[in-house]
Amino acid sequence: MSARLQTTFGRIRLKNPVIAAAAEHLIEARGIKAAIEAGAGAVVVKSTNETMAGKDQLGRAEYVALDAEWNPVPWDASAPPEVTLASRSGMSPLGFDAWLAQNVVLDRLAGERDCLLVASLVMADLQASLDLARRIERAGLRALEFNIGTPYASQAAKGVVTTELQPSRVGELVAAMRSAVSLPLWVKLTGQSERVPELAEAAFEAGADAVVMAGRLLGMVPDLDSMSPVLGTSLGIGGYWNLPLTCHWLALTRARLGPEAALIGINGARDGRDVARMMLAGASAVGIASPVMLRGSGILHEAVSSLDAYLLAKGMTAEALVGRAADARKTFAQMPPLEENWRRYVTEGEQG
Repeated sequence: MSARLQTTFGRIRLKNPVIAAAAEHLIEARGIKAAIEAGAGAVVVKSTNETMAGKDQLGRAEYVALDAEWNPVPWDASAPPEVTLASRSGMSPLGFDAWLAQNVVLDRLAGERDCLLVASLVMADLQASLDLARRIERAGLRALEFNIGTPYASQAAKGVVTTELQPSRVGELVAAMRSAVSLPLWVKLTGQSERVPELAEAAFEAGADAVVMAGRLLGMVPDLDSMSPVLGTSLGIGGYWNLPLTCHWLALTRARLGPEAALIGINGARDGRDVARMMLAGASAVGIASPVMLRGSGILHEAVSSLDAYLLAKGMTAEALVGRAADARKTFAQMPPLEENWRRYVTEGEQG
């Protein structure tokens, strides 16, 4: 693996900044092994919590890939690059003991491949989450993602998951988790807020080592034939089109908190060049989830290879990439005046 791919943030060093982010393909051991063997710098296993309702929610989960005309397309590698992925999801179906035992074994494999395996908890009840986190640390796992930004809280059964929207609440929860465990703590936040930088600030002030931003959005797609919502309800929505939104939040958060804040981008990256785009916006590492679930773990290997090729062509390291576009970003008011430039973008015949 090329040394130029290495990235360090907080207490974490990764051999490369490509993270296999949590999703259904990382429930079973074979999927986790595939992600490790594909060369990911880190693998975040499918989340769990203490609720049976979260497992029941997975049993009701449905998934659809939609093209640019909002028509379903096959859920496989033949889907077009410009695809929107929509789903209802849930927790890992494994009981916590089985989930933990599986991940302890797989962490050994990850360590042999210089890969970081990250446990992931979605908060339902805080005290239960703290107890589970302590068990994760005692078992020897090396990092924890604390997900308090799922897109589903308003639609799921009460008390199954959480979408925290208030900085004060984020600070309270992260401080409690920080007091409970000493291992590196990644806090995953929602993108369904205009206050993402403030949420991140609260997480860091409470002791987070890194912030993952930002979780998928909640949306609904009406079907013209049935006149009902696709898959019957509101869904977690993601796709390539979300990359500019993620990059925006990364850049604003870096501007607010400075380059020392360790940010992990998620939602919108499909390949190594998208990883580079999020890093330019301020991410030290980037998670890829739905594209891997759609197209297979080979996506991770290709992302690492194409990112390495980009860095080689630029004569740069991954760490030197972080934040360059964010730091060059200007406000609208700082942009130079242009003489009636808008007229160039009005269709002929529509101008006065």
